[in-house]
Amino acid sequence: MAGETNGGNGNGNGSAQVPARQFSLRVVYVQDVSFEAPHTPGVLFGTELKPELKFQMDSSHRQREKNAYEVVLHASVHATAGDKSLFLVEVKQGGLFEIAGFSTEETLLLLKIKAPEALYPYASELISSLVSRGGFPRLQLQPINFEALYAEARQTRAQA
Repeated sequence: MAGETNGGNGNGNGSAQVPARQFSLRVVYVQDVSFEAPHTPGVLFGTELKPELKFQMDSSHRQREKNAYEVVLHASVHATAGDKSLFLVEVKQGGLFEIAGFSTEETLLLLKIKAPEALYPYASELISSLVSRGGFPRLQLQPINFEALYAEARQTRAQA
Protein backbone atom coordinates (compact mmCIF):
# COMPACT_ATOMS: atom_id res chain seq x y z
CA MET A 1 0.00 0.00 0.00
CA ALA A 2 2.85 2.40 0.68
CA GLY A 3 3.12 4.98 -2.03
CA GLU A 4 0.34 3.49 -4.15
CA THR A 5 -0.84 5.71 -6.96
CA ASN A 6 -3.67 5.42 -9.37
CA GLY A 7 -3.43 7.91 -12.19
CA GLY A 8 -6.03 7.94 -14.87
CA ASN A 9 -9.63 7.01 -15.40
CA GLY A 10 -9.14 3.72 -17.15
CA ASN A 11 -9.44 5.09 -20.69
CA GLY A 12 -5.73 5.60 -21.11
CA ASN A 13 -5.73 9.39 -21.44
CA GLY A 14 -5.06 10.08 -17.75
CA SER A 15 -7.36 13.11 -17.63
CA ALA A 16 -8.97 12.22 -14.27
CA GLN A 17 -6.34 11.94 -11.55
CA VAL A 18 -7.11 9.95 -8.41
CA PRO A 19 -5.14 11.11 -5.35
CA ALA A 20 -2.08 9.06 -4.46
CA ARG A 21 -2.67 6.54 -1.69
CA GLN A 22 -0.06 6.78 1.03
CA PHE A 23 0.44 4.59 4.11
CA SER A 24 3.86 4.93 5.69
CA LEU A 25 5.49 4.93 9.09
CA ARG A 26 7.20 8.28 9.80
CA VAL A 27 8.66 7.54 13.23
CA VAL A 28 8.61 4.85 15.92
CA TYR A 29 9.02 5.74 19.59
CA VAL A 30 8.53 4.42 23.12
CA GLN A 31 5.88 6.49 24.84
CA ASP A 32 5.96 4.69 28.21
CA VAL A 33 7.64 1.64 29.70
CA SER A 34 7.52 -0.07 33.08
CA PHE A 35 9.20 -3.20 34.44
CA GLU A 36 8.55 -4.54 37.93
CA ALA A 37 10.03 -7.68 39.48
CA PRO A 38 9.10 -7.39 43.16
CA HIS A 39 10.53 -10.73 44.33
CA THR A 40 13.93 -10.74 42.65
CA PRO A 41 16.50 -12.05 43.17
CA GLY A 42 14.77 -14.67 45.34
CA VAL A 43 12.63 -16.07 42.53
CA LEU A 44 15.64 -16.37 40.20
CA PHE A 45 17.63 -18.94 42.20
CA GLY A 46 17.02 -22.35 43.71
CA THR A 47 13.39 -22.79 42.79
CA GLU A 48 11.70 -24.46 39.86
CA LEU A 49 8.92 -22.09 38.94
CA LYS A 50 6.19 -22.78 36.42
CA PRO A 51 5.09 -19.27 35.54
CA GLU A 52 1.69 -18.36 34.20
CA LEU A 53 1.76 -15.52 31.69
CA LYS A 54 -1.11 -13.09 31.21
CA PHE A 55 -0.77 -11.04 28.04
CA GLN A 56 -2.97 -8.04 27.28
CA MET A 57 -2.89 -5.74 24.31
CA ASP A 58 -4.87 -2.87 22.91
CA SER A 59 -4.24 0.06 20.62
CA SER A 60 -5.41 3.63 20.35
CA HIS A 61 -5.08 6.28 17.67
CA ARG A 62 -5.65 9.96 17.10
CA GLN A 63 -5.18 12.34 14.26
CA ARG A 64 -2.25 14.72 14.80
CA GLU A 65 -2.20 16.62 11.50
CA LYS A 66 -4.14 16.47 8.25
CA ASN A 67 -2.62 13.17 7.07
CA ALA A 68 -0.65 12.21 10.21
CA TYR A 69 -2.01 9.78 12.77
CA GLU A 70 -0.50 8.70 16.05
CA VAL A 71 -1.04 5.04 16.91
CA VAL A 72 -0.07 3.63 20.32
CA LEU A 73 0.12 -0.08 21.00
CA HIS A 74 -0.45 -0.82 24.70
CA ALA A 75 0.98 -4.21 25.73
CA SER A 76 1.48 -5.82 29.11
CA VAL A 77 2.80 -9.17 30.28
CA HIS A 78 2.30 -10.31 33.88
CA ALA A 79 4.09 -13.47 34.99
CA THR A 80 2.98 -15.16 38.19
CA ALA A 81 3.89 -18.39 39.96
CA GLY A 82 1.46 -19.41 42.65
CA ASP A 83 0.74 -16.30 44.68
CA LYS A 84 3.96 -14.53 43.65
CA SER A 85 4.27 -11.93 40.98
CA LEU A 86 7.46 -12.68 39.05
CA PHE A 87 7.38 -9.68 36.77
CA LEU A 88 5.07 -7.16 35.18
CA VAL A 89 6.03 -5.40 31.96
CA GLU A 90 3.96 -2.59 30.48
CA VAL A 91 4.87 -0.92 27.21
CA LYS A 92 3.29 1.83 25.13
CA GLN A 93 4.93 1.62 21.71
CA GLY A 94 4.01 4.57 19.52
CA GLY A 95 4.25 5.40 15.88
CA LEU A 96 3.36 8.31 13.64
CA PHE A 97 1.81 7.22 10.35
CA GLU A 98 1.23 9.11 7.12
CA ILE A 99 -2.16 8.10 5.70
CA ALA A 100 -3.66 9.78 2.64
CA GLY A 101 -5.93 8.94 -0.27
CA PHE A 102 -8.02 6.30 1.53
CA SER A 103 -11.71 6.36 2.40
CA THR A 104 -12.73 6.88 6.03
CA GLU A 105 -13.45 3.15 6.42
CA GLU A 106 -10.12 2.16 4.84
CA THR A 107 -8.27 4.64 7.08
CA LEU A 108 -9.90 3.11 10.15
CA LEU A 109 -8.80 -0.37 9.05
CA LEU A 110 -5.24 0.89 8.56
CA LEU A 111 -5.28 2.46 12.04
CA LYS A 112 -6.76 -0.61 13.75
CA ILE A 113 -4.97 -3.39 11.83
CA LYS A 114 -1.97 -2.38 9.70
CA ALA A 115 -0.49 0.24 12.06
CA PRO A 116 -0.53 -2.07 15.13
CA GLU A 117 0.95 -4.83 12.93
CA ALA A 118 3.82 -2.47 12.10
CA LEU A 119 4.38 -1.53 15.77
CA TYR A 120 4.07 -5.01 17.29
CA PRO A 121 7.62 -6.23 16.47
CA TYR A 122 9.07 -3.15 18.21
CA ALA A 123 6.90 -3.68 21.32
CA SER A 124 7.64 -7.41 21.36
CA GLU A 125 11.40 -6.86 21.19
CA LEU A 126 11.27 -4.23 23.93
CA ILE A 127 9.27 -6.54 26.23
CA SER A 128 11.61 -9.44 25.57
CA SER A 129 14.67 -7.30 26.24
CA LEU A 130 13.27 -5.95 29.51
CA VAL A 131 12.37 -9.44 30.76
CA SER A 132 15.84 -10.80 30.01
CA ARG A 133 17.54 -7.75 31.55
CA GLY A 134 15.48 -8.46 34.67
CA GLY A 135 17.25 -11.83 34.97
CA PHE A 136 14.48 -13.99 33.54
CA PRO A 137 14.68 -16.24 30.47
CA ARG A 138 14.11 -14.37 27.22
CA LEU A 139 10.42 -14.14 26.43
CA GLN A 140 9.31 -14.94 22.88
CA LEU A 141 5.90 -13.41 22.15
CA GLN A 142 3.86 -15.09 19.45
CA PRO A 143 2.72 -13.29 16.29
CA ILE A 144 -0.72 -11.69 16.52
CA ASN A 145 -3.44 -11.60 13.88
CA PHE A 146 -4.67 -8.01 14.26
CA GLU A 147 -7.28 -8.48 11.54
CA ALA A 148 -8.90 -11.32 13.52
CA LEU A 149 -8.78 -9.25 16.73
CA TYR A 150 -10.48 -6.34 14.99
CA ALA A 151 -13.18 -8.61 13.52
CA GLU A 152 -13.78 -10.17 16.94
CA ALA A 153 -14.08 -6.74 18.58
CA ARG A 154 -16.57 -5.60 15.92
CA GLN A 155 -18.64 -8.74 16.41
CA THR A 156 -18.65 -8.27 20.19
CA ARG A 157 -19.79 -4.65 19.80
CA ALA A 158 -22.53 -5.68 17.35
CA GLN A 159 -23.88 -8.26 19.81
CA ALA A 160 -23.90 -5.82 22.72
